[in-house]
Amino acid sequence: MTHKWRRKKYLPERFGSRCRVLATGTMNSALVEFADGAKFITSRYAVRRMT
Repeated sequence: MTHKWRRKKYLPERFGSRCRVLATGTMNSALVEFADGAKFITSRYAVRRMT
């Protein structure tokens, strides 16, 4: 898992959880997968790369 979910307004139960970006698309969208296998299409602003 290379990224971290940072939006509390959308999916507040996943705030701060690790995820990975599977694909990026047009209009700043990204397909994100969490550790439990759940996948969502969201804005790339909703995730941040972990350091």
